[in-house]
Amino acid sequence: MPTIKNKFLFLGIITFCIVVLLFAFFVEYILGHKPCELCLIQRVPYIVAPILAFLVLIFSKHEKAISIVIGLFFIFGTIVSFYHFGIEKGFFNESLVCNLSGDGATISKQDLLQELQSKEISCKDVIFRIFGLSLATINAIISFVVSAIMFLKVINYEKN
Repeated sequence: MPTIKNKFLFLGIITFCIVVLLFAFFVEYILGHKPCELCLIQRVPYIVAPILAFLVLIFSKHEKAISIVIGLFFIFGTIVSFYHFGIEKGFFNESLVCNLSGDGATISKQDLLQELQSKEISCKDVIFRIFGLSLATINAIISFVVSAIMFLKVINYEKN
């Protein structure tokens, strides 16, 4: 059974992830800023982590293994966010990830015009900033911190 300290950590993960997702949906649906493909991929850790944390709280099993998995998901989030930040700053070129709907096949003129009119969001376009930082930058920092917390918890697991 998780200790009280660990229960608060997992409850914190659940709460934090829900708040982040609600904020992302607020920016998308209320403020009307459509996310790019990388923005959508960056939501994956925030969807998976609360589910895993909830499982630990309910079943009180595999706490250490699930902490590692949560940490790995947030490392994934850190890497994707850093890559997205690099695209925004021009360090990296946009890749096929930024256009997941395209299959790479040759398209006709009409299809090209229709695609241009659909106003797809480019991964290099910063659509929303907080304190001058893009959401990809903020997510890179947050994901790194959460993954560090989870791995510190695993390292100090026997002490808890």
